[in-house]
Amino acid sequence: MQLTTLVLAALSAVSATATPWGGNQVVVKEEYKVPGDNPLYFCVDPADDILKIEKVDLSPNPPKPGETLSITATGDFKEEVGEGFKMHLQVKYGLITLINQQADGCDTIGKADLDCPLKKGEMKLTKDVDLPKEIPPGSYTVLADVYTEDGDKITCLTAKVAFHR
Repeated sequence: MQLTTLVLAALSAVSATATPWGGNQVVVKEEYKVPGDNPLYFCVDPADDILKIEKVDLSPNPPKPGETLSITATGDFKEEVGEGFKMHLQVKYGLITLINQQADGCDTIGKADLDCPLKKGEMKLTKDVDLPKEIPPGSYTVLADVYTEDGDKITCLTAKVAFHR
């Protein structure tokens, strides 16, 4: 379940908004594709990430306004993640930055009924998210960079999603 917040941060932000990071665009590389039926990519080579995301499936893919987005994901935490971890979220609509914020990870996962610390070991998540009908058509880019209090990378995900009328 702890994987929920990390994946939902990248996906549910798309339902409201899009991203590059600090003015720099994340370069999407096919070899960094997150396994499964989804629009997600790792920001960089995830080999040293604390969270090894094994697979993420979305239904429908791509997400559609006014529909329920079903997320199924599996992953493995290489170590326990304690208090003080942070999440930097950016969302862009075309070239316009809609969200650019840093949040406390424990507060963020609390909204998904989870608690810190995030335990070491295998994770599985199944979550449904109702997407609003009012999502304006266009291209959105999302970046969710998650790291420990000491700056160690937990994971970094990016997604590009186009909504149509």
